[in-house]
Amino acid sequence: MTAYKDHLGRPIVAVTGMGIITSLGQGLQDNWNALSSGTSGIHGITRFPTDGLSTRIAGTVDFIDIPVPNAVERSYAFARETTIEALAQAGISGDFDAPLFLAAPPIEPEWSARFELADRSPPADHEGDAYERFLAAMRQRPDLAFHEAALFGAISERLADRFGTRGLPVTLSTACASGVTAIQLGIESIRQGRTARALTVATDGSLSAEALIRFSLLSALSTQNDPPTKASKPFSKDRDGFVIAEGAATLVLESLEAAVARGAKILGIMKGAGDKADSFHRTRSSPDGGPAIATIRAALADAGMDESDIGYINAHGTSTPENDKMEYGAMSAVFGERLPTIPVSSNKSMIGHTLTAAGAVEAVFSLQTMLTGTLPPTINYNNPDPSIILDVVPNKKREKQVNAVLSNSFGFGGQNASLVMALEPA
Repeated sequence: MTAYKDHLGRPIVAVTGMGIITSLGQGLQDNWNALSSGTSGIHGITRFPTDGLSTRIAGTVDFIDIPVPNAVERSYAFARETTIEALAQAGISGDFDAPLFLAAPPIEPEWSARFELADRSPPADHEGDAYERFLAAMRQRPDLAFHEAALFGAISERLADRFGTRGLPVTLSTACASGVTAIQLGIESIRQGRTARALTVATDGSLSAEALIRFSLLSALSTQNDPPTKASKPFSKDRDGFVIAEGAATLVLESLEAAVARGAKILGIMKGAGDKADSFHRTRSSPDGGPAIATIRAALADAGMDESDIGYINAHGTSTPENDKMEYGAMSAVFGERLPTIPVSSNKSMIGHTLTAAGAVEAVFSLQTMLTGTLPPTINYNNPDPSIILDVVPNKKREKQVNAVLSNSFGFGGQNASLVMALEPA
């Protein structure tokens, strides 16, 4: 093993640039200042009418200008801005000339765009089903904005053009684990020697009335609308669901050897990643936590570390009754009697659940936790769940230097992924 290889002889992967946008603001410094001070970004929704809806709050990002109000334009704008920030921090200008891995939300045109297209379509007595009538209307009067809003790969292709990445960009969606999956693909591409660096981006600007209604029908969202800032309360007894949110994060990954050779500042090390599938249910996690336990253990094994090496856990911590309980059980199975002594906080108490972006957003915050020696709090923790015995860093930040962090992302559809990050190589 050399200074640039890990315990399995693979290139060590370093982080040299980070960029972030959440409901707390734009840029790493503003986000970190707000997060570490316990500020909430959750607010009433103004993007669309919420009359009659059981949930009327979210962590929308409404301060980035977009040319057309749809999920593709919003998600692209967030990803563009976080990538500009990350590349600047990494000191990389010109073409990136390496692979791009993007986690993007499932793409669907806004209802307003669909209604407008329906109005232009031939009448219902016209031959063919609704889909064929929509196509006929598009042929008659092409609508490039609508067309792009229906293309899953549109965001990554635009990012690739903007930043000069190499090869076909990869767009992926593994539900709430997507951000970690994008990072994991970047890690593996460097470990396998296919590239010396990778651009890993996760973005989600898909909040719409339809998304809100769908999650509400699953009974997944908090209905504690007033005040909005108090709704997300992970690991609390009176938690009643997550708060949907938007955001993006970009991480520049490089082999440690390449980063050192060009004199880059090393922000942290991607030590290990693990992922496992859960076949229990389309939206519910296996109650015994088996797949989540296996995911955490896989990440630790990949990192060449054991439970005693982890100083802080950035929990998935959604604030749903079932998921928090399952995650606690999984962490208990892995960390045993030591768990109550490990600080475990949830960023989602302040920023909400950024869905596709969550794993990357929380990876950035995890790295920042180590870089600053500050543990961000879990806010709204005023009514502890007696069945969940955790040090959640309640309500106020804590100054404590940690050198290795576990970050969990457990998603719908049985998509589980965990990251282990460290300040320095072993």
